[in-house]
Amino acid sequence: MSEAATAPGGASPDLLALFVWLSPAYPVGAFAYSHGLEWAVETQDIRDVASLIGWVDDLLRHGGPFADAVLLAHAFHAVEAGDEPRLVEVLELAAAFAPSRERQMETLNQGDAFVTATRAAWPAPIFERLAAIWDGRVAYPVAVGIAAAAHGLPLAPTLAAYLNAVAANLISAAVRLVPLGQTDGNKALAAATAAVREVARLADAVPLERIGGAALRSDIASMRHETQYTRLFRS
Repeated sequence: MSEAATAPGGASPDLLALFVWLSPAYPVGAFAYSHGLEWAVETQDIRDVASLIGWVDDLLRHGGPFADAVLLAHAFHAVEAGDEPRLVEVLELAAAFAPSRERQMETLNQGDAFVTATRAAWPAPIFERLAAIWDGRVAYPVAVGIAAAAHGLPLAPTLAAYLNAVAANLISAAVRLVPLGQTDGNKALAAATAAVREVARLADAVPLERIGGAALRSDIASMRHETQYTRLFRS
């Protein structure tokens, strides 16, 4: 078992690695992406804290973040079981599942950056095996799932930490774009915790063949963002 997995004395899992990997300071470039939220602000779909809370809640429960959580869970289980064909299946689906060019760029760029940073600072054999079993790029949630399993971290907190980081990044973008104050940003973060807890629990039970989403307005936003006249974010 990895040193990251057990706290001193073996009392409980040491989750410090998750705080590091999913911190805004970890070099994946998450700050550059808004997941289509920039277009939603432009069209006034998001105009205040209430509409932001609703947008983020819908995404967590029905959109890209929910699908990402399912992919993360399946990648985690594949690595944990040493099932490389299953891991390749998850890698393939994750790379192809994005509904727009910008969404694919968002997940693959962050995934590649996460693998590079984690292989260097938190090495594990699976990172060296990736090149042998997969010649494509690695989506962000799959990269996090691989790292968590490789270092013996529990899945449930990994899912919750990942989803919380996604919500925090969206809210940070909205605070700058709407604009909103820090108090409203904190209210939105607090409101997101209910969905984070629920989705972290549900995502592990979704079969890979049933993965999907229904946040169509967000998918449209990611497509429209490509041609938005003024942009601060890459997606």
